[in-house]
Amino acid sequence: MGQLGSILPLILLVVVFYFLLIRPQRKRQQEAIKMQNSLTPGTRVMTTTGLFATVVAVDNEDVVLEVAPGIETRWVKAAIGRVITPGDAPTADDETGSGEEDKNESEAPVDRNGDQDSSTKQS
Repeated sequence: MGQLGSILPLILLVVVFYFLLIRPQRKRQQEAIKMQNSLTPGTRVMTTTGLFATVVAVDNEDVVLEVAPGIETRWVKAAIGRVITPGDAPTADDETGSGEEDKNESEAPVDRNGDQDSSTKQS
């Protein structure tokens, strides 16, 4: 009975670790692979580095992306971060920006790095 009492916290820790870390990560990884395998020409995508492009061709493990008209680059499927739906894509108004939006952005500073930038950390 004494041995069971000493090993029970360790078993409980492993079970909690599995359900909180391993299982959700495996699920996200499977969803990403499913998304990458379902790519077809004409799909708008964003790479993991933030590059927006359109899929032109799909090879075994490679994807040819059109970044701008006539500019094509080859990427591995794993570099595709997400598929952009028409509601997610930036519009022409967003890219040019209006004066009112720029005014609001300058009045309210936004921390977009999540306090991970070393220059914004306070010691």
